[in-house]
Amino acid sequence: MLIRFLNNISKKYASKWLVLLFDIGIIIATFFLAYLIRYNFKIEFDFFMLLNQIPFVIVAAIISFIAVGSYKGVVRYTGFKDIVNIIIGANILATILVCCTFLSRKLSVSDSLFNISGSIIYIHLLLNILFLIGAKLFIKSLYNYITNDIKTINKVLVFGAGNSGMLTYDAIQNDTKSDLEIVGFIDDDARKIGKKINLLKVYDIDEITKKFIDKNNINEVIISIQNIDPSRLLQITGNLFSLGLKVKIVPPVQNWIDGDLSAGQIKEVKIEDLLGRDPIDIKNPDLEEQYDNNVILITGAAGSIGSEIARKAGLYNYKKLILIDNAESALYEIQQEFKQKGLENIEVIVADVRNKTRIDQIFNLYKPKIVFHAAAYKHVPLMENNPFEAVSVNIGGTKNVADVAVKHSVNKFVLISTDKAVNPTNVMGATKRIAELYVTCLKGKGNTKFITTRFGNVLGSNGSVIPLFKKQIEKRGPLTVTHKEITRYFMTIPEACQLVLEAAAMGNGGEIFVFDMGEPIKIFNLAVNMIILSGLRYPEDIDIKITGLRPGEKIYEELLADGENTKKTYHEKIMIAKSRHIDIDSTEQQIIKLTNTNSLTQPLEIVSSIKALIPEYISNNSTYEVLDSKK
Repeated sequence: MLIRFLNNISKKYASKWLVLLFDIGIIIATFFLAYLIRYNFKIEFDFFMLLNQIPFVIVAAIISFIAVGSYKGVVRYTGFKDIVNIIIGANILATILVCCTFLSRKLSVSDSLFNISGSIIYIHLLLNILFLIGAKLFIKSLYNYITNDIKTINKVLVFGAGNSGMLTYDAIQNDTKSDLEIVGFIDDDARKIGKKINLLKVYDIDEITKKFIDKNNINEVIISIQNIDPSRLLQITGNLFSLGLKVKIVPPVQNWIDGDLSAGQIKEVKIEDLLGRDPIDIKNPDLEEQYDNNVILITGAAGSIGSEIARKAGLYNYKKLILIDNAESALYEIQQEFKQKGLENIEVIVADVRNKTRIDQIFNLYKPKIVFHAAAYKHVPLMENNPFEAVSVNIGGTKNVADVAVKHSVNKFVLISTDKAVNPTNVMGATKRIAELYVTCLKGKGNTKFITTRFGNVLGSNGSVIPLFKKQIEKRGPLTVTHKEITRYFMTIPEACQLVLEAAAMGNGGEIFVFDMGEPIKIFNLAVNMIILSGLRYPEDIDIKITGLRPGEKIYEELLADGENTKKTYHEKIMIAKSRHIDIDSTEQQIIKLTNTNSLTQPLEIVSSIKALIPEYISNNSTYEVLDSKK
């Protein structure tokens, strides 16, 4: 019954008029106390004059509090701004009393109700500030004490004793629904260590030991440092995870809602926070001009990249958005998602990029002006065993969509490529490289500007390593890594799609845009971090099994092919690969021959033709290595 009663209290808010009445009560009490202090706690003053002056003081107080709106504040959330408001209101009240007293004396009305001693007014002012603020903070503390008794409290440390740490402290303290209790700060700055902030000690990271955590019942740490170096974040989280602590992080200030931080915005550290580089942030006002009032077509729209491009394109005032994919179920899910968002002028079409006639019909009907070609087969081991399908979709599909784009005078065609196209060691990468070459061959053959974007692995995409590790962790492992030294470049899906949209805006045709993705990450280390992020220990709780390289798999990925270098763009993270010269006519004819020869059905024959086109394609850990020995 008591818990239910306390719960009911915690859900109710006092009327603003009740708060005003409460404040007026304090004003009356402090006015009487001011008289007592002025006369050394002896009633040697005209008591009836005091009683007659009280209505005037009440009216002046009402005017003051209504002017600043202090009575509208929710007492349980009293913060710094509310305290400032109370001080301003108390000063307005004192000013009104002083002005009326001055006028009364000017008019020589000595026994006027408005004639209050100046010393009493100033004593009253100080008492008002003290008691009004004290009462609000007392009620806030009492409320927090009561509500804390009916919920489980998690004791936390805040990493960062600077401005961001203080804002985090205030956000948590002011959130009555939060179950967090801050018991201290951690900081790297030796000048702050050992000092106290709001009576809470600042600790050195080395002081946070297992013994310390157990003694103080610490549950988690909130990292509240703006613009923290990702490598430092990785080091800190690794140390804290190893102590069995949960770790949360305060978002960048630009992501705070209306410039204010709330406790609800503090989230657990995600694997993308540990990429080892700063997140990519692209802000280009020209993007609206590029996409507004245009028909935008996206192939592979049900995939991880295609669907995210569609979501971002949906933020613009497009004329029509055409989503194409042959994955019926996934495409249906995207359609339902967009319907729930209330997006209009969207056409969802089940179609295969290998069917050129069907693609031509779609272009003829909707007349798109911007095309994002994301349709492709991307799984390296599967394509190694199915080179015919890799050629059919990755090369033939790209050729079909690109040819139709030229025919219908599409303004811009953006090809989504991969770092696996660079010095390829597998069929998938080689076919994507040929797709890059084909759109290069089309430069200048129509009005269409062909643009290629090339980036690394995308965190969380369908079939990528992150979802695989998550499933393996759910089953309590082991996590499988093909090689202990294998490294990959990583980016988030939103980052990848930002790059694609930006490339489409800045591209003038013929460019291959590559992305500065920082340092590559060891997949083994990524696996360890994911285990720790899950609150488990490696290898005590979950082990990691080395399975050996898969057919066609590289240990190290590259972003530039042999003979390529880069030139800068206006954005420091985006560069243009300056490709080596190719014989366009010869290359185009070879690609046409490769995609039109139905007689090539044997894997060795197909891969042999691919290698003839891509001399840098050297198979790795694959049955096709026999073809390289003949070179």
